[in-house]
Amino acid sequence: MSNYPVHVNFPGRLIMVGFGSIGQGVLPLILRHVGITTDRITILTADDRGSAEAAEYGIKFIKQPLTRENFKRVLDPLVGRGDFLLNLSVDVSSLALIKFCWENAALYLDTCIEPWPGGYTDPTISPAKRTNYSLREDALALRDGKTRPTAVLTHGANPGLVSHFVKQALLNLAGDLGLDAAEPASREEWGRLAQKLGVKVIHIAERDTQVGTQPKELGEFVNTWSVDGFVSEGSQPAELGWGSHEKNWPRDGKKHDFGRGSAIYLMQPGAATRVRTWTPLAGQFHGFLITHGESISISDYLTIKKGDKVEYRPTVHYAYHPCDAAVLSVHELAGRNWELQERKRVMMEEIVKGVDELGVLLAGHKRNAYWYGSQLSVDEARRLAPHNSATSLQVTVAALAGLIWAVENPNNGVVEPDEMDFRRVLEICMPYLGPVVGEYGEWHPLVARGRLFPEDLDETDPWQFKNVRVF
Repeated sequence: MSNYPVHVNFPGRLIMVGFGSIGQGVLPLILRHVGITTDRITILTADDRGSAEAAEYGIKFIKQPLTRENFKRVLDPLVGRGDFLLNLSVDVSSLALIKFCWENAALYLDTCIEPWPGGYTDPTISPAKRTNYSLREDALALRDGKTRPTAVLTHGANPGLVSHFVKQALLNLAGDLGLDAAEPASREEWGRLAQKLGVKVIHIAERDTQVGTQPKELGEFVNTWSVDGFVSEGSQPAELGWGSHEKNWPRDGKKHDFGRGSAIYLMQPGAATRVRTWTPLAGQFHGFLITHGESISISDYLTIKKGDKVEYRPTVHYAYHPCDAAVLSVHELAGRNWELQERKRVMMEEIVKGVDELGVLLAGHKRNAYWYGSQLSVDEARRLAPHNSATSLQVTVAALAGLIWAVENPNNGVVEPDEMDFRRVLEICMPYLGPVVGEYGEWHPLVARGRLFPEDLDETDPWQFKNVRVF
């Protein structure tokens, strides 16, 4: 591993909470690029998954689920001043862990804001409170003006890496349109640039074409990353950042009566909501409008206001076509009224081919639509890093980059991806993303519409959400 650059030396202890596909994939990257010895790393996880991988690297492995009642007692001997808690778990409250880290002067990173069990799906909790919007508001409310150890929120591939893709895409688009503008140095300036470019919508557009040797069976949920993570976010209400250009309110759309007001939610699960989008390799397709933190944070970050009135904001949402086995799994899950199948399988070694094409589609401007992102194949992912697929590597290298940035910037308190140095993050990630391309497309949501049956469309503006949504 000596041939790989060490981006930062870390003298503290690292505790990894959760060790599923992402934990197993990020560990070899940490050992390559962070100056830390294996005796200062501990894995704390709820089951036996990954125990062989931990043993391969000589890492201490503790099987102990964290609960509301025991998390402080379990973590107290493991986390202290100058240490790092890397949270890659499900059903463990991010807010509880951040507060614990601050009490112990430790750094923190997660790949999504997690509640305690039931926070996503408990029907006694109102839909508004089961949203990522609500979880984000609670996390940002931790900011108290005091100097705190850095706690990086939601820094995987998406949310996380895609926020940095958006900034690079905006600069690429500005250059291609001949817009003479200095690189933005503030949130306000990024918003002004997006506004000046005429960006109406940003899709986090992802198509996963990986296939394995074993077909999905009845009663089984198959995915290329965490089944529990996908099912929990897919069961939350669909959410999207709501743009200033939108003229057609969704019939099932709801506004929040609290917080920053950058996003809305729909009264149905994200895994039951589909939208039209486009990527260079896949072309046009229908994706699931799964709630994700970036839909809310990017739209908020790029918002321009005059007083209390929104002058500019793009519509931002995820448009996700997972691997075909996962699509079949979601179809079966919906037929079971969102009761998870008896068996779960994360494809890894059995994957034989395919690409995870993950990027951001900026649209509505003079060049119509511009996609910028990673086209990583499973073969290349395996060449680049052990214990990874195309899907996992895009997440794990972004988690690594967030960890490195936090160590380099240790006193920033709660930080979202949009607030970080996008150039530093991309510098760390680029060697692991396969081809990173920017491509313009002529597709828009009105292409070939109404051909077989008449449709209720807004032909005055192709990029209205009404046209993007699949009914």
